[in-house]
Amino acid sequence: MTIAKLTESPTTDPATILRFRDRQYAADLIAAAILEFDLFSFLQQREGISFAEICEHYAWKTRPADVLMTLCRASGFVVTDEAGGNRLTDVGREFLTTDSPWFLGPYYRPIADSPVLKDFVTILKTGKPANWQAKSGGADWHESMKDESFANSFTELMNCRGIAFGQKLAEAVTPYLQDHKYLLDIGGGSGIYSTTMVARHEQLHATVFEQAPVDAIARREIERLGLGDRVNVVAGDMFQDPWPENADVILLSNLLHDWDNAEAQSIVDRAADSLSPGGLIIIHGAIINADKTGPLPVAEYSSLLMNITQGKCYSVTEYQDFLAPHGFDFHPYEPTIGDRGFLVATKQP
Repeated sequence: MTIAKLTESPTTDPATILRFRDRQYAADLIAAAILEFDLFSFLQQREGISFAEICEHYAWKTRPADVLMTLCRASGFVVTDEAGGNRLTDVGREFLTTDSPWFLGPYYRPIADSPVLKDFVTILKTGKPANWQAKSGGADWHESMKDESFANSFTELMNCRGIAFGQKLAEAVTPYLQDHKYLLDIGGGSGIYSTTMVARHEQLHATVFEQAPVDAIARREIERLGLGDRVNVVAGDMFQDPWPENADVILLSNLLHDWDNAEAQSIVDRAADSLSPGGLIIIHGAIINADKTGPLPVAEYSSLLMNITQGKCYSVTEYQDFLAPHGFDFHPYEPTIGDRGFLVATKQP
């Protein structure tokens, strides 16, 4: 890969290919709702019940319960009214309740004992992620990334899609970057997003802020691309260590969705405090729409993230809520490629 190649981007969209992988846990989450909790029969009996009341009834934690209910809305099984009341749709009532003659629960019974389904039952009750890819005895994704062998293999996995994602993002944010020169890429992995950004935007320099041993992977990849003079790497813990200073753009790409609400808010708080007026925060990844009714591929992907990380796919509204206390102007959500997109927020003068 050369700098010239980094400025190119694919002419087609790999969304269908990615969806096979991104949705792989969604069936187990719906199966858990049907077989373990009989959620839809309960919703039929308690029409208009609030989200908080659902969580209280089942002793579910907020993060995984939100992922499940978002998936149910995106799938057309449940609707939530303006007052927050939840009701079954006709499809949900006819095919997902046990007293219906068309109940499809038995169709899911062959996967009733799947490890992923059992993990979801535990996650809903504890709020804690399962092991990476549901492997017994392993650490979750965040702990696993401290292992050099795992970090190398996972970074390669992310890079194979990150190259296209980064190229499309770099192209799409062009109107926002004309007066900005220094990008800080928090939790930037191999640096794939920083390198695609600086390759397309000649005025930009970038810093990747990443923990060990991923920082070493980033340095190697950046040097391989011949961009060591424009992209540097600083090792550190984004929650505890000082952030590199003087950035006028902070990129949070595929990052906040790895963390629960409190940790995501902490990252956003530090980003907002680091920027001077007029600075930009770019949030990039798989983003749920404002009313949490979809898109379905993102809601499905959120079930995978909920299983293996401490996070989920946040909505446009949730990201705006994270930034609201800090005085930012929000630009509309823009899609890019592969069911991903971005939000740009400008810090007010």
